[in-house]
Amino acid sequence: MLVLTEAGLYCPDGEFHIDPMRPVERALITHGHADHARAGHRQVLATEETLAIMAVRYGADFSETQQVAAYGTVLQIGDLSISFHPAGHVLGSAQILLEQSDQRLVISGDYKREPDPTCPPFDVVPCDVFITEATFGLPVFHHPPAELEIKKLLASMTLFPDRVHMLGAYTLGKAQRLVMLLREVGFDRTIYLHGACEALFSLYQSFGLDLGPLAPVSGHDPKKLGGELVLCPPGALNDVWSRKFGDAIKACASGWMRVRARARQNGAELPLIVSDHADWPDLCRTILDTGASDIWVTHGQEDALVHWCHSQGLSAKPLRLIGYGDEETPA
Repeated sequence: MLVLTEAGLYCPDGEFHIDPMRPVERALITHGHADHARAGHRQVLATEETLAIMAVRYGADFSETQQVAAYGTVLQIGDLSISFHPAGHVLGSAQILLEQSDQRLVISGDYKREPDPTCPPFDVVPCDVFITEATFGLPVFHHPPAELEIKKLLASMTLFPDRVHMLGAYTLGKAQRLVMLLREVGFDRTIYLHGACEALFSLYQSFGLDLGPLAPVSGHDPKKLGGELVLCPPGALNDVWSRKFGDAIKACASGWMRVRARARQNGAELPLIVSDHADWPDLCRTILDTGASDIWVTHGQEDALVHWCHSQGLSAKPLRLIGYGDEETPA
């Protein structure tokens, strides 16, 4: 059902690519992160939320035509059936199930199993072939519950009530999830947003998410924001922009914050291990839950996960696709 081409995974019978790395005639998109959702395709099929995210990022004319794929709805192309299922990664993220002649193949895109109040939970889709990501595909990666990391942030704000806390988080998915987690534990104060965050926060609100009181940080005197929380892209923590907040405490939320060198690189005084990708135990659990006997591993620590699959008696191979990055840390 799938072959590898220069543009990425291609389905000959359906004549479409999945998350192609260059403009193509027909593209199925798993989610809105820039390494999966690119502009310039002629036709795009994705969830309503992913299409909206692409429009915000690339403009309404990011493709000639767009078609909405609702979760669970089956589309038929000849004897090929296509359906989208929740991936639990970010708003609108989906796994794509291809069915043909009693063969079921699932492309996971990026996914996580931990609860996320901003998107539907991951849906285990039984299949014969499972294509999994491996961003954190090493046994060292065990993500703690996100709620514990949120408590670390709030404890720091209590300990240093006069200092601005700058929280670096990827602007699509991670930032909104952190805000929702803060609201769930009772943090009801205004959260100030870097300009790069504003458009996507508005989009999330348009889909009915109650993110509580928010305000753009522009227009506010940085010297009067002592004790407040400012949300920004990770790269802004080391930018000239950050200096105007004085002796701010810099926090960064990412699965990579478990690696001390990454925390130092990001300038994070307060590293928070919060990831929108599955960690090692959840990668392994998901592979077994699908019941797949053939595993394809892509974009991440491929070899370790392939070796684990072999130890479980499963057929597995690395795809070694290039062009897929990691949205959790700045380039």
